[in-house]
Amino acid sequence: MRRFPAEWENQEGILLCFPHNGNDWPGKYGAIQWAFIEFIKKISEVEKVFLVVANKKLQEKVSEMLVMAHVSLDKISFIIHKTNRSWMRDSGPIIVQNGTKREAINFNFNGWAKYKNYQLDKFVPSKVASHLNIPLIQATHKGKPIVLEGGAIDVNGKGTLLTSEECLLHPSIQVRNENFTKEDYEAIFKEYLGITNVIWLGDGIVGDDTHGHIDDLCRFVNEHTIITVVETDSKNPNYKALQDNLLRLENAVLEDGKKPTIVRLPMPKTVTFDGLVIPASYANFLIINKIVLVPTFNDSNDRIALNIISNCFPDREVIGISAIDLIWGFGTLHCLSQQIPK
Repeated sequence: MRRFPAEWENQEGILLCFPHNGNDWPGKYGAIQWAFIEFIKKISEVEKVFLVVANKKLQEKVSEMLVMAHVSLDKISFIIHKTNRSWMRDSGPIIVQNGTKREAINFNFNGWAKYKNYQLDKFVPSKVASHLNIPLIQATHKGKPIVLEGGAIDVNGKGTLLTSEECLLHPSIQVRNENFTKEDYEAIFKEYLGITNVIWLGDGIVGDDTHGHIDDLCRFVNEHTIITVVETDSKNPNYKALQDNLLRLENAVLEDGKKPTIVRLPMPKTVTFDGLVIPASYANFLIINKIVLVPTFNDSNDRIALNIISNCFPDREVIGISAIDLIWGFGTLHCLSQQIPK
């Protein structure tokens, strides 16, 4: 039976894709490249980085930048493949355990049911599976390909999964799988991820390009504890949705029938750039071996969020990474990465 390991379980490495065009970060592409180098450096200190690069020329350029930043190149495993974008959480495969073996699940990325230019991203799962030398499984349901992004789900490794109704069930906005019901999704989660219990939240945060990805809302921090973002300002456009999600979590149960422990995480002040509200959230942290990397936003709540997350991970070092440039692409550390379980 398949099982999607929790993010805090032992990892072989993290899958990333080095940005090769500035379209996701207009006006900030130069800053983004060095932000990425810093991100790679932190991960490479504790595990391997599987780094997708567009071509040999970019591999050479990135290698030079990594050496300048004192990153050991033997911690980097390059995969040459040109992509449309760099969001490996969504276009990359989800690696599961099936008995003693690993499998890569291809959930048929389609540009978040929003963008038409995803034809190169479609081949990321097969490239990664081939590089890791593990079988690629095509996810289907009722004879149709299933579209599911990694950012839409979070698991505790014991059978419970978090997701949102806005992302998977909204009848008209960015419809991934037409006419799929909760029952359809729960059957899919069971077959491909070993899930026996699903906690459904409502809506995502304002400005989220994906319309409701869970990794901007709430995350498991251990088998029985969920951390969730809350907005305390009743005039903030996120207030109502996040209060509703909090209520849902307080009424939820885990796979064993027990109630989860709920930890509240603040939101940063609204981040705007070039007239747009950007989906900044501390919930977009990445758990890796021995470390948790947390996006920060030059905000007074950065320190509070780091302290709360530190308390959730007493056996890991918690490190803030400035994401004020990365977030201009509508995502940060978790969105950009996908863990490769051992």
